[in-house]
Amino acid sequence: MPSPAIAVVDYGVANLGSIFNMLRKIGVAPAAVTGPDDVVAAEKIILPGIGAFDNGVTALDRLGLIEPLQHKATVDRTPLLGICLGMQLLGNKSEEGELEGLGLIDGSCVKFALPEDGSLKVPHMGWNTVSFRRDDPLVADLDGEPRFYFVHSYHLRCNDDGDVLATATHGIEFTAMVHRGNVYGAQFHPEKSHRFGMTLLRNFVAL
Repeated sequence: MPSPAIAVVDYGVANLGSIFNMLRKIGVAPAAVTGPDDVVAAEKIILPGIGAFDNGVTALDRLGLIEPLQHKATVDRTPLLGICLGMQLLGNKSEEGELEGLGLIDGSCVKFALPEDGSLKVPHMGWNTVSFRRDDPLVADLDGEPRFYFVHSYHLRCNDDGDVLATATHGIEFTAMVHRGNVYGAQFHPEKSHRFGMTLLRNFVAL
């Protein structure tokens, strides 16, 4: 069986339909992977996710995917993109739970602390512009004021500011994207972000 060029990790905590539809629109035939062997064979990996941090870690562990994902990222240097909860799982831990993340990005997830006057809500939900810290192949051709769709209550706080690729603002400035080596993360949902998300996923495929 040929190696899946774009492997989307299916560990039961994400709706893969939107991701698959967007990838197909840019001419990619993605493969849903659920086992260690499929992850090991992948040429590029997308780790999506919605919901609670510990649920995500537990689901990956149940399928035996934690060590293969870490190996692919740190040893094989396979391009890996975490989306929403998938980006949070790239970090060390989260205030939301007690389990350890993948440890691919040095940082921890914290909950939004917003004003008591109710002027801003948690979760942060809806469209928001992002500001890029630097040029990067993943965000090429995203000119002007790119907008992406967010749904989250926690955000990743990086210990190394050099890992922050982009920020957004919801009461405070927070990390919207990360990049370290071959590991990328997007707190927003590119698969729900129309042409901006399509461009980002096309760039990931081209890495």
